[in-house]
Amino acid sequence: MAAPRLNRRLVLEAPQRVPDGAGGFTESWAVLGRLWAQITPRSGRETAGAAMPLARVPLKIVVRAAPVGSDARPRPEQRFRDGTRQYRIEAVTEDDRDARFLVCFAQEEQVA
Repeated sequence: MAAPRLNRRLVLEAPQRVPDGAGGFTESWAVLGRLWAQITPRSGRETAGAAMPLARVPLKIVVRAAPVGSDARPRPEQRFRDGTRQYRIEAVTEDDRDARFLVCFAQEEQVA
């Protein structure tokens, strides 16, 4: 198996609840670190939207492995950011038997 080509620098972010001062909270994103990654689109599909068809393209994002529990290890519900593009992480697994790389299955989020 060939080593992945880690040619994109992504920011790993985690959701964070911040008190709003009125008894509630707002959600923001805290930066956990920066990781080099390889991004590969998987098979996409078209779904019906309210006004027009919407395209969904799942992504496979490969990064170097980090120990379980480390802030540098991506987890579901976190996201990667690449400038204005955001990729929501849905699942994470080891890429090889030696656990040198992690595969993150993600969806690109549209920023409004």
